[in-house]
Amino acid sequence: MAGNSQRRNRRTSNKKGMQVGSGGQRRRGLEGKGPTPPASARKGHKKNRVANAQAKQAAARRPAPRRGGAKGTSEMVVGRNPVYEALRDGVPATTLYVQQYIDNDERVREALQLAGQRGNINLMEAPRPELDRMTNGLNHQGLVLQVPPYEYAHPEDLTAAAYDNGEDPLIVALDGVTDPRNLGAIVRSVSAFGGHGVVVPERRAAGMTAGAWKSSAGTAARTPVSRVTNLTRALEGYQKAGITVVGLAADGEHTVQDLEALGGPVVIVIGSEGKGLGRLVGETCDYLVRIPMPGGAESLNAGVAAGIVLYETARRRA
Repeated sequence: MAGNSQRRNRRTSNKKGMQVGSGGQRRRGLEGKGPTPPASARKGHKKNRVANAQAKQAAARRPAPRRGGAKGTSEMVVGRNPVYEALRDGVPATTLYVQQYIDNDERVREALQLAGQRGNINLMEAPRPELDRMTNGLNHQGLVLQVPPYEYAHPEDLTAAAYDNGEDPLIVALDGVTDPRNLGAIVRSVSAFGGHGVVVPERRAAGMTAGAWKSSAGTAARTPVSRVTNLTRALEGYQKAGITVVGLAADGEHTVQDLEALGGPVVIVIGSEGKGLGRLVGETCDYLVRIPMPGGAESLNAGVAAGIVLYETARRRA
């Protein structure tokens, strides 16, 4: 009996117990992994390293995407004559507010007619107290024109526009020019002499207000203006792009008519009348040039000076 028991135990111990299934892992392991990828796509392979290096070089050569420029602030033009002149001179506007029960004189009728001809200006009637509130109590004479914020270009947009046309960039930068009429006149000169835009700093400088639009005589619609937080850094950015920066200074080493650099890609920097260029801006310039003045005047209006230099630049490029 003992022998039978031992044989029965041996037979029992040889039996396999319950096992966990493979869950199909072995079957999947036997499946093929598809065709072998090319050497350039295999990590660690020499050709893969070469392909990655070439991709990085191509990305470095590709121009960075341009960012949108800053926006100005909305503006109110008040008074019958100022509103009429702004509409006549093509200043952008969104809404013309007219006082209820206003005396319908000739100026009012002309302003309404111009606004109607534009087709994209809203006409709104408002009581006098509302117009007083909107204008902070200014003498609006029953007419208020709302001017939308100016959309400034990015500095790179100015050079991109030049290269797109197969031209060398011609840009004017302003340092300390605070009169909007001067800014408008310079925009007009840039447009007249084939320039590609104007750069102004955000602080202590004129922006594209209704007054600047009027002085530009409509050219502001096709000549972009860029506003930058730091003019020196913007000029350094242009220099890195291969553009010569020329500053206008009364004690400049070169004269305008002798500087050959004006014939190539150039940024012309104009300072304020009297003070001229700031120290850092002047030190950043590649050349400082002067306008000979036999008459003995100490300085020129910024708009006049810009026109003279732009004329000489356009003459060299003709």
